[in-house]
Amino acid sequence: MMKKLFFILIIIVCLLRITLITFEKSTYYEEEKSITGFVTNIKEEKDKITFDLKDNNNKYRVTLKDKCEFSLGDKVLVNGKVYTPYNNTIFNLFNYRKYLLSKGIEYAIKPSYVKVIKENENFFYNVKNQIIRRIDNYKSKAYLKTFVLADTSLLDEKTKENYQLMGVSHLLAVSGMHVSIILLVLNFVLKKFKLKNIIIFLFLLFFLFLTNYPESLMRTVLFLTLKYFNKKFSVNYKHENVLVITGCFLLLLNPYLIYSVGFLFSFTISYFIILVSKKIKGNNYLVRLFMISLISFLASVPIMAHAFFKVNLLSTIFNVIMVPIFSFLIFPLGILTFFIHFLDEIFFCFIEILESIVNFLSSFDFFIIILSKPNFIFIFLYYFSLYTFIKVRKEYILIFIITFLLNVNSRFFINEPEVVFLDVGQGDSIIFIYPHGKTIMIDTGGSYNDDYSIGKEKIIPYLNSLGISKIEYLILTHGDADHMKEAVTLVNDFKVENVVFNNDDFNDLELNLIRVLNEKEISYHQDVKELNVGNDKLYFLNDMIYDNENDNSNVIYTELNGFKFLFMGDVGTKVEEYLLENYNLENIDVLKVGHHGSKTSSSKEFIDVVNPRYSVISVGKNNVYGHPNDSVLDNLEESKIYRTDLDGSVEIKLTKNGYKIRTCGPYE
Repeated sequence: MMKKLFFILIIIVCLLRITLITFEKSTYYEEEKSITGFVTNIKEEKDKITFDLKDNNNKYRVTLKDKCEFSLGDKVLVNGKVYTPYNNTIFNLFNYRKYLLSKGIEYAIKPSYVKVIKENENFFYNVKNQIIRRIDNYKSKAYLKTFVLADTSLLDEKTKENYQLMGVSHLLAVSGMHVSIILLVLNFVLKKFKLKNIIIFLFLLFFLFLTNYPESLMRTVLFLTLKYFNKKFSVNYKHENVLVITGCFLLLLNPYLIYSVGFLFSFTISYFIILVSKKIKGNNYLVRLFMISLISFLASVPIMAHAFFKVNLLSTIFNVIMVPIFSFLIFPLGILTFFIHFLDEIFFCFIEILESIVNFLSSFDFFIIILSKPNFIFIFLYYFSLYTFIKVRKEYILIFIITFLLNVNSRFFINEPEVVFLDVGQGDSIIFIYPHGKTIMIDTGGSYNDDYSIGKEKIIPYLNSLGISKIEYLILTHGDADHMKEAVTLVNDFKVENVVFNNDDFNDLELNLIRVLNEKEISYHQDVKELNVGNDKLYFLNDMIYDNENDNSNVIYTELNGFKFLFMGDVGTKVEEYLLENYNLENIDVLKVGHHGSKTSSSKEFIDVVNPRYSVISVGKNNVYGHPNDSVLDNLEESKIYRTDLDGSVEIKLTKNGYKIRTCGPYE
């Protein structure tokens, strides 16, 4: 009884600590200043370099575009804008601020000037710098950095994505499996040493420092330490209880670890593996591996759904294939290659074979299912039924299966329409979600950076987070890149059933999209007057042809539960005059402001008639066009204005009795 009370008390303390610190650090901060500190971590990626800077009070994340001229442990001076990192601005997606907090980093810096004040004199950083320089001379350095330094930044993004799709990305994270192999070797080498345990413990501490304290490794080292003392002093806590103490202790040190996907994976999967370990002890290796892989998969489903919104039903099989390859070949050979340089070519050949296998297996994507982001009730029921099934009663598997199926089909439980204005920077993207998950999208947005895809990074993950796997109609207001550049990405990587263009001649972007539509046999339409979606209709009001792309935008009007919406595309004042002459557009509830708030649109005459209750301006933060224009903001002053650069995405949920509006701003 005392043990249970002890665990409950620890958990309550952790939750209180998380709540208090989150409240204390919820305000936004920005200031130009100079920071002097020591470099504790450096990551070189394809288009940038990030490093962590630690002074006496805080830890900062600094991003550079140029090559860095310093090493770990160097004391450097950084001038620049110190600011609180932004939260996600699209609902349900990755929160960069919380991620940095889980790493103990509260502020970021946009540097204007970086200077080395004093070179490193720390022995441990010297060793780490030597290891980094040694690895940089290897052909197989991407995997050596992964195994020795827990740094996956050199791995190809597509390769990492394939590991994740297969459900085996844990093999790239230094964790219990890797430590167990290292401990096996150390125990063999040091078996005659009296101070064997102390030497192993000191090595694990150094390995933690070397790998920059990843959550999975901290869990492993602390758990092994507590387990050793638990046995030595005959406390007799069960292993699962030792794991709970380990997790609570780490949360007390850094409560923001609760935001770390690695932390959640590591503890949840380890907990359930411990629960079943005794039951599978007598079986052969492959049976044990299959059972551990299966329970790991089942334990990870809510976390996968929460973070990535999809799971691969074949991941148990893939783990049975890949775990022995990594355990007996890739990881041991990688460590051996680090010490014996001439093995590099051999190791690199094995890596190429490995990645060919990964590319092949990850192509079986028809076993990947979409899971909406789970709520607390789903998570509780899921883990309660899984725990009870393992520990107590087998019939609880029924609750487990029902809970899982409800989440997979969550889109069918949407019973009221929603309209979401996504923050896609300087562009437009609006999503209609009708009852039972039927989805229409107006515009896709489009970054001018060819290396970044808004569709792949933001739009598709957001749709997946709602359990939505297809778009019935993709409506493109016109052919400008900031409205339709991501259409090809959506058509290639998502299921789109129909595409609607505006009425003028096709430009190069539209012709390229049409080529893809023809290849995939997807229907597309022009000159649409009305679109029926169940009992609702979308009316296309702009049926004239003008001499510019913006004025030829589709202008769309619809009513949902008596709520009037008007979407203006990028049309200017000339089209606004035509609309006022031909349609009754008085007292619109929600106006999607034309052309991102440009002064060429939203004339006072038009706004006075439309008289919107709410105005939404889709606009990029600090955009070069100066949108929205001050005169437009003055014209809209009688309405409640939402701006995606300030408020993030805007969601309007409609009910028979009213509506709810919420935002997903960078500072919330």
